[in-house]
Amino acid sequence: MLSKRLQSLDFLRGFIMVLLALEAAGLHHILIHNSEGSWFHNIAIQLEHHEWNGLRFWDLIQPGFMFIAGTAMAYSLHSQQQRGVPWSQSFKKALKRSGWLFFWGVLDYAVRPHGLSFELWDVLTQLSFTMLVAFLIFRFSNTSQILICIGILLLTEILYRFTHVPGFDQPFTDQKNFGNYVDLLLMGIINKGGWVAINCIPTSVHTIAGALVGKLLLSTDTQKIKRMAIWAIICLVIGFGLDWLHITPIIKRIATTSFTLASLGWCLLALAFCYWWIDIRNHRKYFFFFTVVGMNSIFIYLFFEIVGARWFNEYVGAVTNGLMSMAHFPPLLMDFITCFTIFGLEWGLCYFLYKKNIFFRL
Repeated sequence: MLSKRLQSLDFLRGFIMVLLALEAAGLHHILIHNSEGSWFHNIAIQLEHHEWNGLRFWDLIQPGFMFIAGTAMAYSLHSQQQRGVPWSQSFKKALKRSGWLFFWGVLDYAVRPHGLSFELWDVLTQLSFTMLVAFLIFRFSNTSQILICIGILLLTEILYRFTHVPGFDQPFTDQKNFGNYVDLLLMGIINKGGWVAINCIPTSVHTIAGALVGKLLLSTDTQKIKRMAIWAIICLVIGFGLDWLHITPIIKRIATTSFTLASLGWCLLALAFCYWWIDIRNHRKYFFFFTVVGMNSIFIYLFFEIVGARWFNEYVGAVTNGLMSMAHFPPLLMDFITCFTIFGLEWGLCYFLYKKNIFFRL
């Protein structure tokens, strides 16, 4: 089997983290807020989640992150198997990784202005569950894993449609669905934005599918891209078909079956294209910018989510805005310069770690 590093995976990981870092630095807010009333606003809103029923580009970021995490896991487990690492040791490592992901995901939301909070909506908390599920079935046959994915999606449909909890018996209505009820049981609160903790159940399909693709890319199969493209089309047709036929609406905030499949289809197409363009056609020259960030994805995510949001962004903004105010810069230009200064410093931190061969792993 092939075991060389998957460069397209490094690029996609870095691409996602760059987008997230720019969003955390304020770029998306600047673009959306300042484009209102113009033609560009319809493009800019692709950088924020859909309010409820629909699919935008930004709704694909979290599925993409979970999908490539599964692919990376396949490469990691393949390497461990080649080194003769027993399953029990791999399991302990996977359990430890999931534990740390859960810890950092909870910590990300734990500190609030009003005090401490216990919330389970962070992507790392979700990933801690999906990675463990994908690991536990990794050695099953491909057919068995696909059947498990179908079972997970059917379970999701059943939970939302047939539980009939009083007050939470409207499967696809914000604040009145089964996911909201589970949040009340787990955390005593309902997310005002409609996000639910049990999204980790259907989005396990993203990570399992990513691991299956990892197996495919590690194999000697000569039809890899064709197979990924076929599965992408199948997922897109079923996902959008369920929505268009008014069977199950595409809702990212509760990860409906239609959303899970439609987003998985786009993830498959994205990796298939990047694999063809980068690993097969060998177009790697201009991707170093993204790779630097992707190699320390967990670190930079925690940095801009915890340090950036609570201190760093405001501190940098105070310096840049203070200097630009003295020179009478236009407010919009000030916003852009501050945003890219924050991002530039974060990228520089990743570059420093990269040059020092310091990589934070869970």
